[in-house]
Amino acid sequence: MNSSPSNPVQALQRWRHQLTVPQFTVVTGLLVIVVGTFVMASPLCSRETVGLWQALFTVTSAITVTGLSVISVSHDLTPFGQVVLAGLILTGGLGLMAITTFLQGFVQGRSGLRHRLDKGRALDEFGVGGIGPTFNSILITATCVMGIGAVVLYAFGFTNIEQPGQRLWASVFHAISAYNNAGFGLWDNSLVDYRDNAVVNGVIASMIVIGGIGWRVINDLWANRLRLRKLRRLSLHTRLVVRSTVLLIVVGAIGLLITEHFGFRATAMGDLSLWQKIQITLFQSITTRTAGFNTIPLSAQSITDAGLLLIILLMFIGASPGGTGGGIKTTTFAILMGATRSTLEGRSDVLMHRRQIPDGTVLRAVGVTLASVLFVVLMALLLGIGPSAAGASGHQTFSFLEKLFTCVSAFATVGLDLGVTANLNRWGQLVLMVGMFVGRIGILLLLSALYGNRPQLRVGYPREDLYV
Repeated sequence: MNSSPSNPVQALQRWRHQLTVPQFTVVTGLLVIVVGTFVMASPLCSRETVGLWQALFTVTSAITVTGLSVISVSHDLTPFGQVVLAGLILTGGLGLMAITTFLQGFVQGRSGLRHRLDKGRALDEFGVGGIGPTFNSILITATCVMGIGAVVLYAFGFTNIEQPGQRLWASVFHAISAYNNAGFGLWDNSLVDYRDNAVVNGVIASMIVIGGIGWRVINDLWANRLRLRKLRRLSLHTRLVVRSTVLLIVVGAIGLLITEHFGFRATAMGDLSLWQKIQITLFQSITTRTAGFNTIPLSAQSITDAGLLLIILLMFIGASPGGTGGGIKTTTFAILMGATRSTLEGRSDVLMHRRQIPDGTVLRAVGVTLASVLFVVLMALLLGIGPSAAGASGHQTFSFLEKLFTCVSAFATVGLDLGVTANLNRWGQLVLMVGMFVGRIGILLLLSALYGNRPQLRVGYPREDLYV
């Protein structure tokens, strides 16, 4: 008699203990979004203009540190709602996978070697270290960087804000958003009003880069800060991330400068001086790779098609593993380039900086890239079905480039918008929300959650070449 009421509870506990780390991560992420939606839609957080749907989209964008928005943060959210939004950004940016894995240690109470390895894979970790030191390292690094950034912005950046409380909150909010590569701003035009403010540009860009390269790289650089001239002391991961990041920033800035300076129909920077163009393109090259801030108006009319295509490529590559950004990651791009070079040189092994990359790592890089491309294509196809192809009202049409730009921005958790997101119907916005969640969780982690841990095959098969 007494056991029947506890059967559902026992079944729930058994199901909870059977969840793998990827499954637990996905479930926890969805639960946070659901709870956050009801909190954000309450009168404490938002005005009457924000309903459940707008709250759901905003919370999903915040948890996935994307920055796409269908509301005005300054007008539609109360001060408490802005604090909740910042908290959601921190939850997603400091590592949704790290936090849920940390919680699972208490829920499951198991610490066997296999589970510690599983946790390590969920965190992009190498080795079998516990979650505690990892999470502490993430938290300490983030607190120091965001604290310094907020102080500099308050003292030297947002000096045009006279009210000290408003200036302090603007500094803290944008420091949180920048480090977590979220792209949310308190103003509807992002940072356009601070286009010529070198302090704001420099601080925001620096925090984007630091958050994007990840805590592991920061720790490695800090540990070897007195011996940085000897780059070989740094790990291969750190060297690849730093060099790839610098190369992409420089190439992106030069590319945007060329397309918008010489391109036909380039109106975003048409009347600016060369120095202003250099400053803007450098900032935009940095923020394009998953941050989502902009210091110039973005639209299909103000940016050339070549510039939009270049931004799409930069967004798709994204930040680095262990960072707060999305995309396929800089190391994945570097491995693909290394594999291409090895193929052209007729080598069977992928060598990078006098190190041989394991075949399994190369296969994962290829798999992540191909799966990401297919997913973005699927998003673009779904976005073009029915009324979503013409906007919510049916009177505004979007070009394929605009829809593709928005899909990549959502999947890579960037947040740059050409004015498409708010004008989509709910079907189109649902496609973007799914894309943001999948992009933040990661293709491989999502597949692991869906299919579970499959045993390794112990049977070998004969090999046969194919014509390529």
